Formats: sequence, C-alpha cells, structure tokens
Amino acid sequence: MKRLTIKDIAKEFNVSISTVSKALNDSYEISVSTKEKIQKYAKTNNYKPNFNALSLKNRQTKTIGIIIPNMLNYFFAQVFNGIEKVANERGYKIISCISNESFTKEVETIEMLSNGSIDGFILSLAEETVSKNEFGHFKEVIDNGTPIVMFDRVADSIKCDKVVTDNFDSARSTVSYLVKSGHKNIAFISTISNLEIGKRRQLGYLKGLEDHQIKVEKNLIINIDDDYKNYEAILEPILKNNKIDSVIATDESSAIAAMKVAIKQGHKIPENFSVISFSNGILARHSSPRMTTVSQHGEIMGATAAEKLINRLEDKSEIKKEPETIVIKTDLVERNSTKKILL
Repeated sequence: MKRLTIKDIAKEFNVSISTVSKALNDSYEISVSTKEKIQKYAKTNNYKPNFNALSLKNRQTKTIGIIIPNMLNYFFAQVFNGIEKVANERGYKIISCISNESFTKEVETIEMLSNGSIDGFILSLAEETVSKNEFGHFKEVIDNGTPIVMFDRVADSIKCDKVVTDNFDSARSTVSYLVKSGHKNIAFISTISNLEIGKRRQLGYLKGLEDHQIKVEKNLIINIDDDYKNYEAILEPILKNNKIDSVIATDESSAIAAMKVAIKQGHKIPENFSVISFSNGILARHSSPRMTTVSQHGEIMGATAAEKLINRLEDKSEIKKEPETIVIKTDLVERNSTKKILL
C-alpha cells in the first residue's frame, strides 16, 4: 500500500500542505473543526510522518532519542520516567532504546536514529563502551549538529552536557553515618568496579574510612562481576571469615544477598549488623527488613537531563552556551536495615 503523505491529505481536503502540517501539529492557527477532520483522517489512514523530510526542511522533529543500558535496573526506569514527564510537558515525543550494555548495539542505535529521526539524544553509556573506552560515535553525532546529554555513566572526553550523581561524597558520608551508628568493620560490595561511578564510590568509601582513622582491610572490598548472579555464594565465606558489622553495596541485589547471608550466619539486623544500598528501588522498599538506601533521585536526574537538552534545542541564539555538568545530590533514606543515630 502506498504510504499516505501530507500532500495526499491536502488534496483530500482541498487545502494547502502548510494547513495540513499545522493541523497535524495542533497549531492554534487552524480552526478546531478543520484540525479534528484532518487529524481523524490521518489516524484512520495510518499516516506516519516522514522524519527525513521533516529533518531536511526544518531540522526539527520534536522527538528525543533515549538510550538506556539496562531497563531491569530500577534506577534507569526512574530516570526514564523523569525524561518522559518533561518531554510530554514540553511537547516532545521520545524514542527509547536499550543497549543491553553492548557497545555494538549502542553504535547501531546511534546510527539508526541519527538519520533525521530525532533532534537530540539523552543516554547513559553501555558497560562495554566504557571498558573499550571508545566514544567516537558520540563525537561524530555532536560534530554533525545533534546534541547529546549524558547521565549517570558519562564520557569525560566528550564535550556535551552531563547530569551525574555525587558518587564520591555520598559514599563518604554513608561511611560516616555507619561509624556514628557504632560500626567500625564496614565492607564495600561493588558490582560496577569497572565503571567510573563504581570507582568514585569506592574512593568515597576509602576517604570515609580515612576520615575516621579506620584502617583499610582489603578483604572487605568485594568486587563482584555483575554477570555472576549468585551473590550469596560469593559473600558467604567472606562474611564468615572476616569481622564485618556493616555493608555498603553499589546495588540492591548484592545488598539483599549480603543481608540474607548475615541473617543466615546469626547476625541480627539492625542490632549488630547494618546494610545500606545505592539506589532506592522496589527491592529495597520491599525487602525484609526494609533497606536503608542512598537515593540517587533518578526521576530528578531524568527530568534535569530532558530540560537541559530541550533548552539547548530551543536556544536560537547564535552563540551557544558551553556544555555543563550538573551534579544531583543524593539523600540517605533511613529504613530498618540500619540503627537510628541518637543525637
């Protein structure tokens, strides 16, 4: 079947192409009755806009491309919600894609959407992209005039707007919180040690220990490959053979595994063993006991990234603002896996 075009719709209603375009974009310049007729006809006949034609004409599709590494991670789902909310409010549509932590899929997605389908990208780097340290596909897109806003996992070498979490400071202050709760043997579990955010959190952990003159025990820094899902099997001998009274984990799954192992080995939570996880997701809120978390405010991060990109897209000034990095502050959400600090 021949694809319906704006020209076909204009011929059907004996109006100009410009009138059809404005009606489809819900312009106030067109009467309500005309808009309704044209929009109904377009929907009934499965009209789809030609993004390439739109791009060639005015370089604007009012569509944003979103690339998320992993939708199973609740944090990324929160970010997506924040992006979608702002995009809707500002009159933009979104095309969402998942890289599944694959460099190749990320490159293919960038190439597919850079054909005029979208005006700009909001994305977080795939794990494989970080490990390869290959960011040329982003530079090429930016050089061709398509802006990018990176969030959470970012490439320092790419000149674009970024929205990140205060990973170092939040890990450092979490250590202080545990020390003030009476803990001294604090373990650090990371499933993202190969990512910059994981490295920053570990550095913050080490600085927190230094702040309180606590000796670093290498056995208490536990790096787990995220592909290995049986965290309990790894943690059981570590918790059994080392003096540990609390845990900071970079993700909820490993934190819950640590909590289960601690309980199995006779610890009482939070009386003599505390657990804190980064991310404030569904698992933490429904774990037993409910888990204290470092909230990264995913929705705020997503909303901030969307506002930043749309503001840049709609900036008509000749001299563009330099890219900036916005830091989202975290909060500690206290629940039942830690003792309350008595001031």
